[in-house]
Amino acid sequence: MKKPNFAWILASAIGAALLVTPAPSRAQTQGQIVEEIVARVNDRIITLSDYQKALQSLPQEVQQDCQQQQPPCTPDQVQAQVADKKKNLLRDMIDQQLLIQRGKDMGIDVETDLVKRLDDVRKQDGFATMADFQKAVEQSGLTWEDYREQMSNELLTRKVIQQEVGDKVNIGNDEVQKYYNEHKSEFIRPEEVDLSEIFLKTEGKTPEQIAAIKKQADDLHTRIENGEDFAALAKRYTEGPAKDDGGELGEYQRGQLAKPLEDAVFKLDKGAITNVIQTQTGFIILKVNSHYDAGLQPLDKVENDITNRLYAQKMEPALRDYLEQLREESYIRIRAGYTDTAAVQGGTAIEEVAATPDTPEKKKGRKHLPLPKVDDSE
Repeated sequence: MKKPNFAWILASAIGAALLVTPAPSRAQTQGQIVEEIVARVNDRIITLSDYQKALQSLPQEVQQDCQQQQPPCTPDQVQAQVADKKKNLLRDMIDQQLLIQRGKDMGIDVETDLVKRLDDVRKQDGFATMADFQKAVEQSGLTWEDYREQMSNELLTRKVIQQEVGDKVNIGNDEVQKYYNEHKSEFIRPEEVDLSEIFLKTEGKTPEQIAAIKKQADDLHTRIENGEDFAALAKRYTEGPAKDDGGELGEYQRGQLAKPLEDAVFKLDKGAITNVIQTQTGFIILKVNSHYDAGLQPLDKVENDITNRLYAQKMEPALRDYLEQLREESYIRIRAGYTDTAAVQGGTAIEEVAATPDTPEKKKGRKHLPLPKVDDSE
């Protein structure tokens, strides 16, 4: 049976990743001795095992993130990122708890989103039923309740960040124009296309099933031509790696795609879609989000790119300011020997030096994803 990907989920704002750590293990019964407490965040605690699990997962998380960057990180860059995340690990764990608590205080409900997200992961990991998926999760060593809690926390923190920080970050036209004027050399490019996909798999299917999948792809193509939103359909139907991003794949130059795909997309203008194309593993529809001619790109072609860059520049300090505000409004205590790199002035260390009784209170470069192979021998 195929196992799902159990890498710890990352909830990230642009330019400021917040590590979503394993759900804290629950205290068992009143009066029992539980493990060492590393930090208290209001009525929640972060235990030594929580901290150690998050620490052990860092190299894998950094490596996975680096694989999606173009160009991929060098070994030295991977090592530097791991060191930086280790330095800020407790800060990020506290940030996560603050955001989760704020989301609950705001009354944000993510249950509907959680059900959909779990079903999307089930399909992506190839499980026929949710029961099969749950069994695989539990066989991996996680309880189903903890796995759901991790996903719920990711969704909750993302909504808090968007509502409390992201929605308040504004980029003016004058800022975009100024950035373009001062960075024109960055927008001298070879011919490129920015692509999104809807991909339906056919691996392991019978001829009859493949025919049905082809019909589904044709129907989706018709729906897009009739005005339905490509990204919304991609989020619902695509079985490619960019599902959660509405099918967004990133930018490609000539020579980076299989010949049949290159021939199909480089002749299209912005906003156009290809016909349904059969690959070795399924059927694909590609949308050209942008088509950049070689040379200095005009402002209208790179305006979205500039807006995203400026948003990222503003988002990180805005998020840190917001988290500092949450810290000032919260009760946070850190055990001696551990460091919260974002601690507000006047923070107090936890005084206990041994395991203590507890109560049942305790319970994130340019994107460039791979496309499926096609037979380009013709």
